[in-house]
Formats: sequence, structure tokens, C-alpha cells
Amino acid sequence: MRTWKHIVLLFFCSVNLFAQNTDDQIYLADPTIFLNEGTYYLYGTKGDNTIEGEGFLVYTSQDLKTWKGPAGKKDGFALKKGDAFGTKGFWAPQVFKFNSKYYMAYTANENIAIASSESPLGPFVNDKKALEASVKQIDPFIFFDDGKAYLFHVRLQNGNRIFVAEMTSDLKQIKAETLTECITAEKGWENTQNADWPVSEGPTVIKKDNLYYLLYSANDFRNPDYAVGYATSESPLGPWIKSKTNPIMSKENLGLNGTGHGDLFLDKNGRMNYVLHTHLSDSVVAPRKAALVKVNLNAEGISIRPQSFEFLKKQE
Repeated sequence: MRTWKHIVLLFFCSVNLFAQNTDDQIYLADPTIFLNEGTYYLYGTKGDNTIEGEGFLVYTSQDLKTWKGPAGKKDGFALKKGDAFGTKGFWAPQVFKFNSKYYMAYTANENIAIASSESPLGPFVNDKKALEASVKQIDPFIFFDDGKAYLFHVRLQNGNRIFVAEMTSDLKQIKAETLTECITAEKGWENTQNADWPVSEGPTVIKKDNLYYLLYSANDFRNPDYAVGYATSESPLGPWIKSKTNPIMSKENLGLNGTGHGDLFLDKNGRMNYVLHTHLSDSVVAPRKAALVKVNLNAEGISIRPQSFEFLKKQE
């Protein structure tokens, strides 16, 4: 027979066990993974309130299993508030190498900015200016194709809508005459709450066999039905045709709320992966948890391998 003392002891043991099992979770939303010289670098929207400061943390791994960090040059941050444009709302970074230098495209103050660094660990800096735009814009993804750079991004006008534009060769602005709308949330799965402000966001693009694939997320990120679909095109500028198999990733096939807003990347073996975030639990949204799932791309289109899903953990 258990006494109250035993019950209390079991309760605290379970709490401690829970803490041990969750302390190693990496809390990043809108995550992205950049592979460079054999090392994986993980960035995202900061969710861990135990880490002071604002900007973009970075974690590193050699195998996508064991992550170390935060490892950024500025107190764990690859880009820290004060070194670059932005005072709040540091969201959705993308890191890439261009002309022997490292760049980070990111959101701050609901504008898009681009910072540069000599290392993936930072510090990423810029002249504290955002790209010029007539509307608020977020979620940048810069895609290089045939010697040109294209900025896929979300413009906040009558909803979150995904646009693309060709960029100038110095990546300092877009060519306004090329600005084209790609994706608007209009399907049932893309707006399950019938919101007046429909949301499509988090674009990431890949090319295979002369066909372009654009993955995107739909619904408000706080909605348990937040999910991922894709569209295809014969040109970066569209038109984009949504897949009839959408959504390809959701709570239906992963069993978790709030799955989405991530990035496609190839691992060291050339296999395609998608890094994403989920809600903290079935009842709580934040802090959102970074995770990884393997992706198939074949003649039938894009699909995920649900059995490969795993949360990203750090090693102290």
C-alpha cells in the first residue's frame, strides 16, 4: 500500500524524469539546416527563454543526431541584436554561401534583411538596413538558379501570401518588375478555421530534372492544423501548380500539432530531409520544438517518411 509520502516521492521523481527528458530538446521555430564542410548548422526562431538575448542561435552536428551549442560567436548567437538590422521579431533565418562568404537572410521588425559573416557561426552583421519594400514582408528564402538569385518571401497583404522576385547580383534589392505572386491559401486544408487573414508561408525551393518544387506551410502557426504542402513549376517565377496530394505533412500523418515551417536540405549522403517545428504539446503551442523528417522525391512527387521523424536534441 502506497502512503502519501510515497505518492509525493513518485510525483517528484516523475517531474525530474520529465525535466531530464525535455531539457535536451532544442526549442527553435522556423528552423533551417545548412551543411558546410562536413558540419551541419541549425538555426531558427529562438524559443528557449532560459537563454538571454535576441537574435539567432546556432547549433552544430556531425551526424544530425547529436547537436552541440548554442555555438554562435556572440553568446551562442550567430546573429545578435545590435549587430544587424532589427530590434524585435527575429524570425525565420536562411543561411547560405555566396562568393566565398556566408549570408543570412532573415526577418526582423516584419521586414527582410540580409547579413554576412566570415563563418557560419557568425557574427552576422549588416548596415542595419532592411530590403526596401512597400509592404511588410517576412520568411525569406534565396534560391540560386542559372546564375540568378531569386527571393521567395511572404508579403503581408490581404493575408500571408508567397511571392518571388529576381534579385540584383549584389543581393541588396529585388528587381521590382519581376515580382510575382506564387501561393495564396485558398484550399480547405490551407485555412481550416476560415480565417479572414489566410496564411501561406515558410517557402523553401528545390530543383530536380528541370522542375521546381516549392514547399510551404499553411494556416496560422498556432492552429493545430498547421501543415505543409507543395507546388511545382517549370520556372522560378511560376506559375505554380499545387499538388493534389497536399498536405504532405500534418498532424494526420505525424500525430503532432503544428507541424511545419521548415527547410529542405540534402544530407552528406545526398538524401533529402526537411527540418521543421511542432507545437510543444497537444494543448500548448510554445516553445516550439525543432524536428527532422526524411523526404522522398520521385516521379510521383514529394512525400515524407513519417517513421523517420525525430526531435532534435542537444548534448550538454
